[in-house]
Amino acid sequence: MEKDWVKIYTSSDFFKSEIVRQVLVDHQVVAVIMNKQNPYQIGEVEVYIHQNDFQEALEIIIKNEL
Repeated sequence: MEKDWVKIYTSSDFFKSEIVRQVLVDHQVVAVIMNKQNPYQIGEVEVYIHQNDFQEALEIIIKNEL
């Protein structure tokens, strides 16, 4: 992952992480998922954003109760 990306969300549920990513994208915040789960869906799924968008993304997550 490039140096300008920061983790904003982590979950063991892929679909929760995808919802967070999609809500951020809907608010014009570039977000990507890094799936660290194994084939048995054990592990974590992380959502990353650009460092400059951190405060805005955090507010979106809190406002939408994600």
